[in-house]
Amino acid sequence: MKYRKLGNTGCRVSEISLGSWLTYAGYVEQQTAAKIIHTAYEAGINFFDTANVYMKGEAEKVVGEALRSFPRSSYVLATKVYFPMGDRPNESGLSRKHVMEQAHASLERLGVDYIDLYYCHRFDEDTPVRETLQALDDLIRQGKILYAGVSEWSATQIEQALELADQFLLDRIVVNQPRYNMFNRYIENEVLPVSEKYGIGQVTFSPLANGVLTGKYKTGEAPPEGSRAKDPKSQQFINRYLTEENLLKVKKLKEIARAEDLSMVQLALAWVLRHKNVSSALTGASKPEQIVESAKASGVELSDESLEAIEEILSGS
Repeated sequence: MKYRKLGNTGCRVSEISLGSWLTYAGYVEQQTAAKIIHTAYEAGINFFDTANVYMKGEAEKVVGEALRSFPRSSYVLATKVYFPMGDRPNESGLSRKHVMEQAHASLERLGVDYIDLYYCHRFDEDTPVRETLQALDDLIRQGKILYAGVSEWSATQIEQALELADQFLLDRIVVNQPRYNMFNRYIENEVLPVSEKYGIGQVTFSPLANGVLTGKYKTGEAPPEGSRAKDPKSQQFINRYLTEENLLKVKKLKEIARAEDLSMVQLALAWVLRHKNVSSALTGASKPEQIVESAKASGVELSDESLEAIEEILSGS
């Protein structure tokens, strides 16, 4: 396993990280989830991601319990705040009240004394950015979180947060967690250039396009039993990628993967990691062998010829 800096900090995280969205405390049994986390750790993965909203806190409990077997200093733990955790007026968003209360709730559910990386899960139009940054800064000064990040913020929103932090001498955000894969490249236009300018790293999620880039789905065939495309909970997310056009592209991409002696999963992850601004590619797994396969993408450098061929396929030329 190779490691990269978390943005421009001195903290080093595995190139492949393990998330818990739509899996732990719901889609995957707790015993299996724990085995996946332990398998990931043994494969050199030191970066684990969850969120308060995943199964309304239950995923945090599963992740925290599984990681309790390992020294706290040996892994980097991330969670998030923003989405509703209840129906009352102050149980969502990025107000100081919600950020503070959820940070303490996450610490309790995870069973740890501090959170390494605390994300603002989305941008909050109803709360002044300075209020959110001040709350995060206070949590950092209290030692309850070590770093702050954001998820799916625009380039303009990231710049605004950095300018306010500098103006009021607050801790800066260090990473952004965007959706990024071969079929969704929106961050390349503005987010990546701005992030590179200011030293903000990317922890990309959905690098396998909700499983479409694994190669398991084929044109003219029904989705395999047990796949996300068969699960009502995840169909709404995968359907955006599960098109005839994309499946034809995957078929061509498989040829490049074979030429590079890689699986489709490893090719897709290596393609995301080609950007040095990407600190880690965040993957999910419902079986231990899946995270083992993903981990092998670390350190893979695709040839210029392969990258050019991939670009031709993706652009349809």
